[in-house]
Amino acid sequence: MARLTRRDRLQYRLDELMSRGPGVLVLGLFMATFLVILVIASVVTLLGWGADSSFEFVDVIWRAFLTTLDPGTVANFLGGSATPPFMLAMLVTTLFGIFVTSILIGILVTAVQGRLEELRKGRSTVLETGHTVILGWSPQILTILAELVVANANRRRSSVVVLAPRDKVEMEDEIHAQVGGTGRMKIVCRTGSPIDMQDLARAGIETAKSVIILPPDADDPDTDVIKTVLAITNGPNRRTSPYHIVAELRDRDNLAVAELVGRGEAQLVLVEDLIARIIAQTCRQSGLSVVYQELLDFAGDEIYDAQPPAELVGRPFRECLLAYQDSTVIGLMRPDGVVQLNPPMEVPIEPGDRLLAISADDDTVVARPAVIDSADEALIVGPESRERAPEATLVLGWNRRGPAIVTELDAYVPPGSRMVVAATPADLASAPIPAAGLVNATHEARPADPTKRKVLAELCAEGFDHVIVLCSDVVEPQRADARTLVALVNLRDIVAETGYRFSITSEMLDLRNRALAEVTRADDFIVSDRLASLLVSQMSENRHLKAVFDDLFDTSGSEIYLRPASEYVAVGVPMTFTTVLRSSIRRGEIAIGYRDTAAAGDAARAHGVVINPPKARSITFAADDKVIVLARGD
Repeated sequence: MARLTRRDRLQYRLDELMSRGPGVLVLGLFMATFLVILVIASVVTLLGWGADSSFEFVDVIWRAFLTTLDPGTVANFLGGSATPPFMLAMLVTTLFGIFVTSILIGILVTAVQGRLEELRKGRSTVLETGHTVILGWSPQILTILAELVVANANRRRSSVVVLAPRDKVEMEDEIHAQVGGTGRMKIVCRTGSPIDMQDLARAGIETAKSVIILPPDADDPDTDVIKTVLAITNGPNRRTSPYHIVAELRDRDNLAVAELVGRGEAQLVLVEDLIARIIAQTCRQSGLSVVYQELLDFAGDEIYDAQPPAELVGRPFRECLLAYQDSTVIGLMRPDGVVQLNPPMEVPIEPGDRLLAISADDDTVVARPAVIDSADEALIVGPESRERAPEATLVLGWNRRGPAIVTELDAYVPPGSRMVVAATPADLASAPIPAAGLVNATHEARPADPTKRKVLAELCAEGFDHVIVLCSDVVEPQRADARTLVALVNLRDIVAETGYRFSITSEMLDLRNRALAEVTRADDFIVSDRLASLLVSQMSENRHLKAVFDDLFDTSGSEIYLRPASEYVAVGVPMTFTTVLRSSIRRGEIAIGYRDTAAAGDAARAHGVVINPPKARSITFAADDKVIVLARGD
């Protein structure tokens, strides 16, 4: 071993001193400065270098100290009476002071920059209470934040904390650019891992009212989601009260383990199943996607639960439907949390029941039973039986949601229906097409490029009732949307030339491409991530909505249908919406709105969809207008 020199030992001590932080360095500089001043003052006093005999030791120390701070101090104090040795001593003191001051400034600047860098990284603990925590980062987060801004607009104070493995400033800049003003809601960003318990503690998980977990952009995102749920529910410092966690999953196979680690505190959204159900329902009913968007976003009317007035307790459910003039009652929530959408009309309202209603806000669900019923019985049309003919559906493109869409669609179509899947070989290989289990429809897969006009023309000539355009999984999102746009443009041109009549439902990946897609005049656009984001936002604000949406999107429960207005009331005659509601009640259904087909192409008017109109509103239906109802079966 080489022998250590004094220089090595001194270097080690200096390195150790430097590593102890700015506080120790500043203290060391002050001690070194005092030592130098003490030595110089002692030399000046002992050798008699002062200007006159009045220069005592303490006086010299004071003047030397001032000289280290300001080189002009000597001239101000002594004028021309200072001796050359004294001036030389003060010059040495001044040079040392300049050296020390420079180092001190450098240390302070470095310390401030380091502190700013720590703040920039978002490492401090959040002290908010009653806030919403969003864990993870994906394009969905911008939609969720925008919805939460609207949802909390009427609150005096609200906040959202975002914890993600991204730079704090980058997150803040993107939120500011994409979301814009947040009104009264404060958004706090923190850098950290959603699966790290220490990082979760810094986000204020213990004091949050709800937690949203977003899946990362990875090959197996469900794994990270499950680990995050586990970190929250099994944390060493977890709170005693239950958490309200809303998490997204991609694969149904992971649902069981996610529910196990969630311990009843996590509400899980199967995104792929959700989108498949919505596409399957929407392709058969033009305008249904707009209805879902109106119900799921906070900009219009949403679903709330409210306590019924005492005079309605014990009365049949049908009476509740006519008691709310500015809200639409759609179901019951029992005391045990069981949800019944569109229950039998004679079911009584029991003590402890809560009503589920579509309304502008939670404080607008107000019963007014004294309002006069304005229904015109003479305009109500009796129910007629409808014969359901087999349907033909063309699926252009294929992705991981395709199998679920085909399975869901089979549950809706009449027996004898058929489905044709036309997609590139690469897309068809991305997910298996259900080979068994279909009951009402047959299916066929054809390798083809759905962006080619000739291919589309040959397919359309076979006569289809519905066309679904899916985005590819094997190319990046923008290119997938571009291929979808090409297919839509070709489809509309073929329709214009041939006069074929079929509905077109298109899936889009990026919301920004929807404006471009609208020029193709497709009947419905399903933006997968946006719908999932809207649903998650609603569930984070109201934990009871999970059961409501599960029932609403389930084929075995009550669902939303757009049916011809002529089947319910006389057309071409003014009437109140109460008349429409009365007609639907007689069928065991609930009218929740209508669609003005003449405004189907007007995005500013929600494509003609009106949800929860006032019961007293006067309406004149045209022959092709629709009534939007909540009903069991088609």
